[in-house]
Amino acid sequence: MQKKAISVKELYATPIEELEKLESVTVQGWIRTNRNSGNVGFIHLHDGTCFKNIQVVYTADSPFFEEVSKYPFGAAVRFDGKVVATPTLQQPFEIQSTSAELLGGVDSDYPLQKKKTSFEFLREEAYLRPRTNTFDAVFRVRSVLAMAVHQFFQDRGFVYVHTPEITGNDAEGAGSVFTITTDSKDNPYTDFYGRRASLTVSGQLHVEAFAMAFKDVYTFGPTFRAEKSNTTRHASEFWMIEPELAFADLDDDMECIEACIKYCIEYILTHCPDEMDFFNKWIDKGVIEKLKKVLASDFRKMEYTEGIEILKKAVAGGHKFQNNNIYWGMDLQSEHERYITEEFVGGPVFLYNYPKEIKAFYMRENDDGKTVAAVDLLVPGEGEIVGGSQREERYDILKTKMDALGNTEGLEWYLNLRKYGGCIHSGFGIGFDRLLMYITGINNIRDTEPYPRTANALKY
Repeated sequence: MQKKAISVKELYATPIEELEKLESVTVQGWIRTNRNSGNVGFIHLHDGTCFKNIQVVYTADSPFFEEVSKYPFGAAVRFDGKVVATPTLQQPFEIQSTSAELLGGVDSDYPLQKKKTSFEFLREEAYLRPRTNTFDAVFRVRSVLAMAVHQFFQDRGFVYVHTPEITGNDAEGAGSVFTITTDSKDNPYTDFYGRRASLTVSGQLHVEAFAMAFKDVYTFGPTFRAEKSNTTRHASEFWMIEPELAFADLDDDMECIEACIKYCIEYILTHCPDEMDFFNKWIDKGVIEKLKKVLASDFRKMEYTEGIEILKKAVAGGHKFQNNNIYWGMDLQSEHERYITEEFVGGPVFLYNYPKEIKAFYMRENDDGKTVAAVDLLVPGEGEIVGGSQREERYDILKTKMDALGNTEGLEWYLNLRKYGGCIHSGFGIGFDRLLMYITGINNIRDTEPYPRTANALKY
């Protein structure tokens, strides 16, 4: 039986005095760099347990010097050695090796090289990109951010609901769904479920039913949109965080949104300091300062109507948008949202009470008959990052809207929630991948997803 290896994370968590008392340690991982200076060689070893590497030293007087000096970039290796403190160097300690073993070599056609590689190239080699510094950091933060989401809601008594990925409805009413078929040549759309089925665009409608039993609930999982949007912010498969709060109005919704975003940012800054330092230095200089400003901000509330007036005044004052045709009733573009949050407010903004024509059918109609109790959270550097609303709890009004859209059939159960002990309730959705973009400074959604799914791109 092989001697158990100690992880890099364990090494950094152990006081150096304790490490120096050990006669020998065993480490294993993958070579990030291997530099031979003639009489001494240095390997930076990464084992995946934390963002840091450790330095392994091998000297010319050891019998394996020549062999180890040829170990290639990316090779899997094991070393035994003595931990030695290095207080005058960048790293607090190093391992002076006494034995070495090559566990897995690397062929000459290995796509990754020690030199800097473009994100575009790495998307074509998605199965290897977690081995790079950037994507090691991205996917480690992605894991921790998912934990932050669950921790936030679980600590507040929310019940986690697994909503279905296969459904018979389109929650948004947009029709941009992926239809599920089988290999059958006869009636391929209906032969399995007896009706047309699709991949879900949102778990909201299903999770609302659970809010009527558990009060506060959330679903967090993959969703799908069949939109051929070749932008840096769109993907055909992405993850959504979707809470629903019973006995909650739009103000309660905004309070929960603000608390959730701040919690997730604080959690990442606390639990991923090395990764965030990397992003701050190499990906988006100032990203940590940006996030800390959000934490220190009180999120401002502004009605959509006021936002339109601000944009009109900006155009009248000479500001140039790509779309300068500003009018009440328009669906704001990212450039408009960013102007409001970055130029006018200088911090996060809740924009609420949108025209009902540009929002989904389930949002509660306000007394003015023109707007709905919808809200978007706008943040500097991104624009809209969260969308939510108070849901329409009045049966007659919701049925009229659904009948007009022609989506009542199949959603009778959703309407019935309003008849069987319904109450005011609210909820919101956070695109998990976009939240990760905002926190890390990564500017393309394809680089926050392990295996991105976009139009005309399905390599893996």
